Amino acid sequence: MLMEAIERYIAVRRSAGHAFERGAAQLRKYGQFARARGETHVRRETALDWAAAGTSPNERSVRMRHLVHFARFQHAEDDRHELPPRDAFATTWCRPLPYIYSDAEIADLVAAADRLRVSYAYPLRRETYRTMIGLIAVTGLRRSEALDLRVDDLSADGVLTIRRTKFRKSRLVPLHPTAHAVLRQYLDLRLRRPVIDDHIFLSASGGRIEASVANTTFRRMLSLAKIAPTRTRRPRIHDLRHTFATRTLERCPGDRRAIARQFVALSTYLGHVKMSATHWYLQATPELMRDIAIAAEAALQGGER
Repeated sequence: MLMEAIERYIAVRRSAGHAFERGAAQLRKYGQFARARGETHVRRETALDWAAAGTSPNERSVRMRHLVHFARFQHAEDDRHELPPRDAFATTWCRPLPYIYSDAEIADLVAAADRLRVSYAYPLRRETYRTMIGLIAVTGLRRSEALDLRVDDLSADGVLTIRRTKFRKSRLVPLHPTAHAVLRQYLDLRLRRPVIDDHIFLSASGGRIEASVANTTFRRMLSLAKIAPTRTRRPRIHDLRHTFATRTLERCPGDRRAIARQFVALSTYLGHVKMSATHWYLQATPELMRDIAIAAEAALQGGER
């Protein structure tokens, strides 16, 4: 009964447009934990015991957050479901400050791919990572979106179809002609490999590249390019997406209506469901801070409002 309720809740969340992958996995684990205790409804004590088994403060907080939302959903229909305390295992989370790459650093990073080791089993390792990292840098794709690309997702006129993304929606991403040419050049090599898998970027085994492998290789490229070697928190692949968004607005004309149009276009291009999601990618850089200061000074002096 409880597992059926969990599956119904997951279906409702996904029908609303949420991928809900991690939440679904957590709630199913809770359902198995509660079922082992012979329970058919949410019980406060069991909820606390299950959440407490998390391996880190963040894990315990995430477990409890998903469970509280599920319990509220069930309690609205059946008050036999108890409501766990929403503040149990609460943590204060600060979004990590992203690393904004300079144009020179991105060029060095792409060039570093040519120094990766290759093997008989993986002859296109350098070309694969050079093209993939370059593509993410010039489009702002999510890492998972790049890894999930398939050969048929690139049209003849240079438009990528990004399928079933973070919010279970698809979108079109037009490529600049130079980016399209580079990707086509890579595909000419990639399609010569005698493999069945149709992912654009292939691993040594001839299948989709796992995220952990991409991260490890990227860290090696950072080291080869000597990018932020002393930084405590190393730059990530995802920071290329932040950089794309920030640089795009930096190059926008100063007219506020033009900025508004650019912002809407950027949000759509990045695949955000809500405009507010795009704000997280717009980290303060000296260039953006300068533009904000100029606009504020003009407003104070009776300029454009």
